[in-house]
Amino acid sequence: MNLESPKVSVDQSAQHLFDSLSDVKNFEKLMPENIAKFEVLTDDMFVFGLNGMPEIKLKMKEKTPANKLVLGAASDKLPFTLTAKIDSVGEKKSEVQLFFEGEFNAMMAMMIKGPIGKFLETLAGNMHKL
Repeated sequence: MNLESPKVSVDQSAQHLFDSLSDVKNFEKLMPENIAKFEVLTDDMFVFGLNGMPEIKLKMKEKTPANKLVLGAASDKLPFTLTAKIDSVGEKKSEVQLFFEGEFNAMMAMMIKGPIGKFLETLAGNMHKL
């Protein structure tokens, strides 16, 4: 299952966004209002929970300076990645788009597609808070 957020413009440099997203504690600023839990576990891993959904543990998997970060599920039960692609469009302006890729059975994919899509939109829409 592959989902993507809308591309959002942010009045910050690509390097600033990359540095902010590289620090996992900053993901708390991007979370939806209905967040029930957010906890940094290590320098590259955090766990979060939204009301009515199971807790998800994410770990930084890959960083390409100033233009790409990949977070992945810390558990093999639900394997997926969340990728942030950052494009510089000026000295103090950049665009960010989030991509979700996961291997789920058809039933699970049907159940989570809507909530995950909304979650991606919220994360992208909150990028200006970094």
